[in-house]
Amino acid sequence: MNRILVTLLLVVYSNLAFPQNSPKLFPDSILKNMKKVADWQINEFKEGKVKIPKMNWENGALYAGMVALMKVDLGNKYDEFLMGIGESNNWNMGRNRLFADDYCVAQMYTQMYMKHKDPKMIAKWVALADTIVQHQFNESLKVAPDLNWREWAWCDALFMGPPALAYLSTAKNDLKYLKKADSLWWKTSAYLYDKDAHLYYRDSRFFDMKEKNGDKIFWSRGNGWVMGGLVRVMENMPKNFASRKMYETQFKQMAEKVASLQQADGSWHASLLDPITFSEKETSGTGFFCYAITWGIRKGLLPKKKYLPVVERAWSALTSSIHPDGKLGYVQKVGDMPGAAGYDNTNVYGVGALLLAGSELYQITK
Repeated sequence: MNRILVTLLLVVYSNLAFPQNSPKLFPDSILKNMKKVADWQINEFKEGKVKIPKMNWENGALYAGMVALMKVDLGNKYDEFLMGIGESNNWNMGRNRLFADDYCVAQMYTQMYMKHKDPKMIAKWVALADTIVQHQFNESLKVAPDLNWREWAWCDALFMGPPALAYLSTAKNDLKYLKKADSLWWKTSAYLYDKDAHLYYRDSRFFDMKEKNGDKIFWSRGNGWVMGGLVRVMENMPKNFASRKMYETQFKQMAEKVASLQQADGSWHASLLDPITFSEKETSGTGFFCYAITWGIRKGLLPKKKYLPVVERAWSALTSSIHPDGKLGYVQKVGDMPGAAGYDNTNVYGVGALLLAGSELYQITK
């Protein structure tokens, strides 16, 4: 009798921790939630409440999500919003030539160019990218003053820089930009990717640091940036590209590890290996993981039977974080390591992550 009772308790606990029947996804509902969050964010711009400069990386991540929404929504609202951003920026990047954050926004410019075919949208980016291709990146990636302005020495850079170059290769039908991104990707990976944990350190400061529970520090959003970068580079990479299999292998390794760290509510907390110290869900990391894994399912890199419940639970965690007015909560503020996130915390890159995730989910449920 005791054995039967223990078995029943284990079954109940398992069902509470990870529901066997994941929430079902419907395209209309997915799109409705995407538009609700996007419209709230656009209104924040209109009311002057977004104080982040429009060229900054934070907004660059938002625009990536807006482009994704534009592709699945039939109206012109999001296209018009992005056109307005591009025009107000004069289709320019930030002032630091080699700083990946400062040309994250070029991803949106290039995607808008591919739709509208207006050369001015990428003219300045092409000129800058050509100098990046010619530059010799030969410094150590060990953290030093201003190093990030010259090298991809932090894992976030793998979302900011490589996709910008990769999209330009697609737009210009010229592999030189992708080849440069490829060489720099593997330089950063060789330094920051933990081949045993299958996760990235944020930067070299974290090699010997530990969380309160004694585990290594692997930041959720930092690794979300990387997985988002993997997706956006592979999306612009020919099937026969020399190192394509290396990207696919790393992507599968990270997806398996990340899926194993998902919390009971479907989210990932700010610290991947210490979800107790950082006890709240965090939606920017969760959004990027949901985006990447869903893309992997859609492209046949990840088995649907295994990973669809993961993204269903993740989407549930994201949508349950949307306020009645469309504000997305539980977004960790700008930082470089795990930090607190609460219901009222939001930021534009969290919205971008949700929109990217929703766009992929919409496509696999349509």
